[in-house]
Amino acid sequence: MHTPRHGRLIGASLGPGDPGLITRRAWAALQSGARWAYPVKRAEESSYALAIVRRGGLAVPDDAEALVFPMTHDANLLARAWTRAATRCVELLAEGRDLVFLVEGDASTFATFGHLARAVRELAPGVAVETIPGVPSFAAAAARTGVTLAEEDETLAVIPANYGVAVIDRLLDEFDTLVLMKVKPRIDEVVTLLEQRGLLASSRFVERVGAPDERLVDDLASLKGTTVNYLSLMLVQNPRRTRDDTPRQRGCRPRRAKVASATEMTQEPEREQEKAGTS
Repeated sequence: MHTPRHGRLIGASLGPGDPGLITRRAWAALQSGARWAYPVKRAEESSYALAIVRRGGLAVPDDAEALVFPMTHDANLLARAWTRAATRCVELLAEGRDLVFLVEGDASTFATFGHLARAVRELAPGVAVETIPGVPSFAAAAARTGVTLAEEDETLAVIPANYGVAVIDRLLDEFDTLVLMKVKPRIDEVVTLLEQRGLLASSRFVERVGAPDERLVDDLASLKGTTVNYLSLMLVQNPRRTRDDTPRQRGCRPRRAKVASATEMTQEPEREQEKAGTS
């Protein structure tokens, strides 16, 4: 019995909002003749990912299809939505044509695509999946605000703010830079914590980075009592973080080995001269 060949499921990362950050590889996938699928929160609602592509000047194919991923904590509703989306993807892939799923930001970083790909493979294990990497929102936010996320042996952590202020408070002492994703539900608590820790001046708030309505805020205290967009994050740096004195290896070899090697090089000519004088 002949088994129909499935098309590939391709997660095309589009970057966080600026179409100029769409990679050449993702751009090629969008124009490859593959069918498009894109996420929406509710049926008939606009898609942020699709809007990025539209701003880039690409025409949306007539057969592009919206897949509904509701914003809810109801486990039953979520399970049904994921099953419907994965089932529809398998139906489309069974036609033998590739399916490009549009992903805002990077498909491997707090994105819908990883979960969708697993659900599709559970229904159709033979489906090939390709993930096209892209610019994550925190990297774009760092570039827009002039923040260096990490240098040399500095440390960096990226977490959802919903882990809570107790975890955030602890991590502030363990990492030089802390990226807090999805800060909307915790905005007041996080600002209060940063105020107590004296870190407001070394923190930045970025909303919808790269989009036409992007917002950058340096005065984080002004955010208290306000409602921010879901697509928001904070870059928090702790310049007063206390480090241990454990020696750190840099480069390909320990620094001590490099110094010894350089010393040996300067001593070698002297040894050769001593040998020549005694022969």
